[in-house]
Amino acid sequence: MKFLFGLLFFVCGAVAAQTVALQGMLGSNALLIVNGGPPKAVAAGSVYQGVKVVSTAGDQAVVEIAGQRHTLRVGEAPASVGSGRASPDGGRIVLTAGSGGHFMTPGAINGKAATFMVDTGATMVSISAADADRLGLNYKAGQAGYSSTANGVTPVWRINLTSVRVGEVEVFNVDALVTPQPMPFMLLGNSFLSRFQMKRENDQMVLQRRY
Repeated sequence: MKFLFGLLFFVCGAVAAQTVALQGMLGSNALLIVNGGPPKAVAAGSVYQGVKVVSTAGDQAVVEIAGQRHTLRVGEAPASVGSGRASPDGGRIVLTAGSGGHFMTPGAINGKAATFMVDTGATMVSISAADADRLGLNYKAGQAGYSSTANGVTPVWRINLTSVRVGEVEVFNVDALVTPQPMPFMLLGNSFLSRFQMKRENDQMVLQRRY
């Protein structure tokens, strides 16, 4: 069976956030991840947690959410879909904690799909060299330096990202640090978070854009 990977869709409502990701295609079934849960193979005509798969073909799937149809393609940057709406100024992000208590969210860097974990202890957005290569970032042209880790001193590169997007909110000129160590996801650090007022209530985190 053909198996394709990629994160796709982010749904951000005014009150609560729903994430819908197309992880790939397993045969003719769409592999959906809803609200950070485990991947679920969903056949055309079936509904999973409110998301109906209308049809699948190649590396894409047509889904129906709240009565509206959307085309999901493997590898595309996240897009905002569904019945929920962001606040009028477009500067509000609502995230829901996963089972481990971490705030995970799909997003985009320079228009290319990325998966972030919110880390208020990280000075900057942090990216592994492998992810930087996938995103097409020329990080070795950035400012070289060194960082002390549990495994010793390692080289790092400081770069500037043209844009970082989460949900409907896009922030420009964001500093980032690229490290050669592999990382399971990218860290959404304070070079992005400092642009927002942060408020946490139980398992939800609200980021309101500063202007």
